[in-house]
Amino acid sequence: MLRKIPLGSVLLIAGGLLTIIGFVAYAQEKATLNLIGFFYGVPILLGGLALRAAELTPVPYTQLPSAAVIALRQQATQTQTQVRQDVTRYRYGQEAHLDETLERLGLSPNDTQRPVLSGIHEEQRDGAYTLVLEFDSPYVPFEKWQEKQPKIEAFFGPGIVAEVSQPAEKKVALAMKTV
Repeated sequence: MLRKIPLGSVLLIAGGLLTIIGFVAYAQEKATLNLIGFFYGVPILLGGLALRAAELTPVPYTQLPSAAVIALRQQATQTQTQVRQDVTRYRYGQEAHLDETLERLGLSPNDTQRPVLSGIHEEQRDGAYTLVLEFDSPYVPFEKWQEKQPKIEAFFGPGIVAEVSQPAEKKVALAMKTV
């Protein structure tokens, strides 16, 4: 639940309220509230602004998981669980989801040509839990993704079979199925 709340917005609201209280207290010559507003409100407000500037929003589910798929999550490897949790929460200080991973896999020529994770979904394939990452990949051709499939499989660890497909032009679906 807390992963779905943007920390930057919370700090902006809290800092804004404290700062307003500080200004009102200053106008009414109430020294204690004035100090609280200025010494706590302004730094919290600035922190909230900084977090909002560095905020990376969660990747949406393109299909909500069914009860059967949620039950299959117990089959998920630690890597699958970590990837799912990381991309579906607010992140700070990153330019894109899985940016370092794509760079290590050789699928990110530079920051402007990096594939963008646009959605995820979970499904059952052959009775196994499968996490599907959906990328917009206008600059990296599908053939390059196919070429890197063994490396992707090795990178995401044992117990994973990677399947790469192209559901539409300039889109790539990377399915990580447990074995």
